[in-house]
Amino acid sequence: MRAERVIRHFAAGLLILFASSTAFAQATRTWVSGVGDDANPCSRTAPCKTFAGAISKTAPGGTIDALDPGGYGAVTITKSITLEAVGTVASVLVSGTNGIVVAAQPTDQVIIRGLTVEGLGTGINGINFLSGGTLIVERSVIQAFSISGINVATPNASQLVVTDTTIDKTGFSGPAVNVAGTGSAPSITLDRVRIVENGSYGVLVKNGIVAIRHSTLNQNYYGVRAISSSATAQVALDDSIISGNTGVGVSSVGSAASVVISRSTITGNGSGISGSVSSFGDNRIFNNNGNDGTPAGTVPLK
Repeated sequence: MRAERVIRHFAAGLLILFASSTAFAQATRTWVSGVGDDANPCSRTAPCKTFAGAISKTAPGGTIDALDPGGYGAVTITKSITLEAVGTVASVLVSGTNGIVVAAQPTDQVIIRGLTVEGLGTGINGINFLSGGTLIVERSVIQAFSISGINVATPNASQLVVTDTTIDKTGFSGPAVNVAGTGSAPSITLDRVRIVENGSYGVLVKNGIVAIRHSTLNQNYYGVRAISSSATAQVALDDSIISGNTGVGVSSVGSAASVVISRSTITGNGSGISGSVSSFGDNRIFNNNGNDGTPAGTVPLK
């Protein structure tokens, strides 16, 4: 009997140890530091070095916080999680690859807050949104990627919300924001976003429903373009400035594409508007190289 009790106590101890180590490995909040080590448990006093090192030790729905300035490396996200830097400079610095890949489940929510995602001119996409429920990008900077700052290629009706963010000097061979859902049209909101000095399109919509508010698209090749003959490609542009773009400021191409503009300023572009662009009649369209363009239709205010 005594031997049996010893065995039971030993087994119970192993279970407690296993449960404790599992809980420890999947903490709801973890930390990274420029002087951390990915062999650490990613705790506040023993932080990890990279986001990739911390993500496997963070529970679904958890948060990874940056403690101090540092470059925290490329990362692939496959679950609900928050990456954030508050009061410090935290970057994802890559060359020849994607910065952040989101390949999560349709019910997952991913939040990226306060990060600088830098591609050094050779990175592919700053954020490559391949699958997931909702992706939120707040107070971030995405710059110097060769294809796109943010690429949306989700198969489901996912959501992307970008606020208080700058995307610049990217999109050298692709759009700064590329909306090209591979199935149901994703929903995109860009609010207080600066998209400047990108080599190709500012925002290109091939399959998606996009709302742009309180934003600036300046000194890109094209400003905003919806292009589709089959998939849904809709843009609502409100209270924004489209200026200094080499090509067309706002355009719509194809029978399934449409753009509606309201309270916006479109000026200083190669040309102003073209294609199926409707207006609420309260915009300022002027000084577009002698080719301001005329709205295809007027939408009555209601």
